Amino acid sequence: MDFSEVIGQEAVKERLIQMVKEDRLPHALLFCGPHGAGKMALAMAFACYLLAGDETNGESSPSVSNARAMLRNWEHPDLHFSYPTIKLPSMSSEHQPVSTDFAKEWHGLIMQGTYFTMNQWMSQMGATTQQAIITGAESDELSRVLALKSSQGGYKVSIIWLPERMNLTSANKLLKLLEEPPQGTVFLMVCEEPEKLLETIVSRTQRIDVKRIEDKAIENALVDKRGIDADAAHRIARIANGSWLKALESLDAGNENREFHNMFQMLMRLCYLRNVKDLKRWSEVVAGYGREKERRMLTYFQHQVRENFMFNFRTPELNYMTLEEENFAKNFARFINEANVIEINELFQRANRDIGQNANAKIVFYDMALKLIVLLLKK
Repeated sequence: MDFSEVIGQEAVKERLIQMVKEDRLPHALLFCGPHGAGKMALAMAFACYLLAGDETNGESSPSVSNARAMLRNWEHPDLHFSYPTIKLPSMSSEHQPVSTDFAKEWHGLIMQGTYFTMNQWMSQMGATTQQAIITGAESDELSRVLALKSSQGGYKVSIIWLPERMNLTSANKLLKLLEEPPQGTVFLMVCEEPEKLLETIVSRTQRIDVKRIEDKAIENALVDKRGIDADAAHRIARIANGSWLKALESLDAGNENREFHNMFQMLMRLCYLRNVKDLKRWSEVVAGYGREKERRMLTYFQHQVRENFMFNFRTPELNYMTLEEENFAKNFARFINEANVIEINELFQRANRDIGQNANAKIVFYDMALKLIVLLLKK
């Protein structure tokens, strides 16, 4: 893989390359930015650059060619991945899951492409309602493999996907690794929620802020890589709001957001009707999604609150909705106004936080729905 496979992000690519050329590469980089902006794709492309150079420069020595061949299959011995895992029923009670337990599943995921979601990874692992975390045993295993000498005589690269999902034991052990990094090791951490990381970890990294992808870059990629006609690509790029993952979701007729939009419509209609009995049933249904999916749904709800509020201004360029979402907003948007928009958004945000802290989902969603009844009456 090389940087040409990353959608947009030209400024970040140039910055990373200059770090190497000017010999000022820090031992740990923290990639932060909005979901779908290509943080993991950038980290993986940069890892390839560190381990095998730039494929566009014409260099083709036997060692470089061998390294590139291994990287095309993501099998380079000096490239190590760490990522959130789950505990399977088949594992013993004493066993702490580590990345190598799911190496086959991970390899299958990244061979499909460098843009993927937590939902795809959970499905790949065969998860049901579990939350995926990075355990203390994972940090121990990382210390062990990074203590070994580089197989190819160059860098050792450790890509840590979603380090904010480390438990406290794992985080403290990683901190020690960052304080005394193994020689020749570069840590590339790809983070969705940097505020959840220990401040001491953040302080020992150099942050790379990845901005949303420009609409034109998404539009061009849809035309070039997916064969979408220009008009459709323009609309999809606008709705994607800087996220290549959202653009890909829009191409999927059965994408998850359609399911979430149906649940959003149902919730709002039941709250408007004050149908407490059916709201209880609604809460029970979504409580069966599993915590990861529940949190994605609540994030989607927050997005819809914003879009419906902006819809009231009758300025199309301020809205980023699908046609289906727009049709619902025509009748519903008036219920989201200056008197309640902040409180409704905070209500969904608190529910998201509580679900993330393992609160009882049925209680969280039912309480949220009852409070929403009151908030929708505010004018």
